[in-house]
Amino acid sequence: MFFRKNSNSGSDSWIVVFLGNPGMEYRDTRHNVGFMTADICENKFGVRINRIKYRSLMGSGTVSGSKTVFMKPQTYMNLSGDAVIQAVQFYKIPPEHVLVISDDVSLPVGKLRIRRGGSAGGHNGLKSIIQNLGTDQFPRIKIGVGIPPEHYDMKDWVLGKFHGEDAKLISDAVRRAADAVECYIEEGPDKAMNKYN
Repeated sequence: MFFRKNSNSGSDSWIVVFLGNPGMEYRDTRHNVGFMTADICENKFGVRINRIKYRSLMGSGTVSGSKTVFMKPQTYMNLSGDAVIQAVQFYKIPPEHVLVISDDVSLPVGKLRIRRGGSAGGHNGLKSIIQNLGTDQFPRIKIGVGIPPEHYDMKDWVLGKFHGEDAKLISDAVRRAADAVECYIEEGPDKAMNKYN
């Protein structure tokens, strides 16, 4: 059951946003490591992210005692912010409690980087969220998917799948990202960054 917007939401509540593209053809692609992390979080936190609301698949539960909404926007990556803003406005969650999990092509495969805020770094999903929230000051957990080879088309790279050793590295990375979600909410950004960056 989702918590109501007037029942203790706000500073003690969170929205965790997992970025990706809906559809089987995008499953396990570099752009979908956010969705892959959501699968781990379902088991870790005992939630089902399967209710359709705010143009997303959603679920709710608690993380370290904090009421938490989990969402997988179904808008396709470039319009992720259209879904996020609807949930943020309904639940009255401040941007600093909107934790976004996304891929990052500037990081080596499997490396995590946690940030309190900052630019989109060329990521269209983050760019859409920044535009809709009107701020770039929301936390994110970025999962490295590797730097594309020279002259490689970026779209082809992010929509490509992991193979071999990269697949093993990502499997471990999304599990650490799920742990980082818990750490960020329970212990705060400084401890999470020290532990996972």
